[in-house]
Formats: sequence, structure tokens, C-alpha cells
Amino acid sequence: MSAVASRRLWVIAGGIALGIGIVGIVVPLLPTTPFLILAAYCFSRGSRRLHDWLLKHPTFGPPIRDWREHRSVSGKAKLSAIIAIAFIFAFSVLLEAPGWALALQGVILGGVTVFLLTRPAPPAQ
Repeated sequence: MSAVASRRLWVIAGGIALGIGIVGIVVPLLPTTPFLILAAYCFSRGSRRLHDWLLKHPTFGPPIRDWREHRSVSGKAKLSAIIAIAFIFAFSVLLEAPGWALALQGVILGGVTVFLLTRPAPPAQ
């Protein structure tokens, strides 16, 4: 594969990740920040201009920079994620998902919760 084709694929992947992240702003159970971080990574491989735009964007840039510079997650993002995790699990219980599915979901969602809670808050701006 040529370098140009490879860069195009990275830009396409970054655009898809950015699109999903933007949808996550209005869809309560879809995370935004992980897709923005993925978009920044893809853009860094495919387009310096798009990468720089994303990191300088007033809405999308701060959580990406916080993660890159401090491996931190804001309190608001943690709270939103944990509420979504609780909602997802409660919904599965209400739908009477099989026990094995609830156990698997509990382990995965519990792991994500522990991960989020152990990330530091970003330093005050």
C-alpha cells in the first residue's frame, strides 16, 4: 500500500471516529471522549492539519489534551460515564438478560468503572 493510500485510510478512520464521537454528544449512552482520542490518533497518522485542528478545537481539544498530557479524566466525564454504566446495567437487569450475560457485563462495566475512578482529575486550567 502506498503512503498516500495509507494516509487516506487514517483520515477516513479518524473521520469515522470523530463522527461517532460527535453523535455521542447527543446520544446519552455513547461515549464521546474515547472516540475523540481515537480520531486524534488516526489524524496524527494521516493529516497533521486535521490533527492540529482537533487538538485546538474549543470543545473537542481539552479532553484529548487532558488525556495525552496527564492521563486524566474530568469529574464531569467520569460522572456521565458512571451514570451511563449504571443505566446500561439496570436496563439489562430489567430486560431479564441471562445470568451469564449479566455477570460478563458486570465484570466489564465494573472494570471500566474502576479504571475511570482511578484516573486523576486534570489540573486546574
